[in-house]
Amino acid sequence: MMISEKTVTMLKEKYKPGMRVRLVKMDDVQAPPIGTEGTVRGVDDIGSILVSWDTGSSLNVVYGEDEVEVIEK
Repeated sequence: MMISEKTVTMLKEKYKPGMRVRLVKMDDVQAPPIGTEGTVRGVDDIGSILVSWDTGSSLNVVYGEDEVEVIEK
């Protein structure tokens, strides 16, 4: 699925490096457990949210397929 440049820009504005997120949904056999928290490293040019999970995983969050929520401070 191709996402628009406008959507990628929106994602880059919403998910800033250093912000904390919690995994809500990820359909991948290597996914960390639901509820796992991690730190955003950025958003790439295809709209994947790059996350360093607290479990040590660095599996990307795919926009439109996976879901994370921002952890408010």
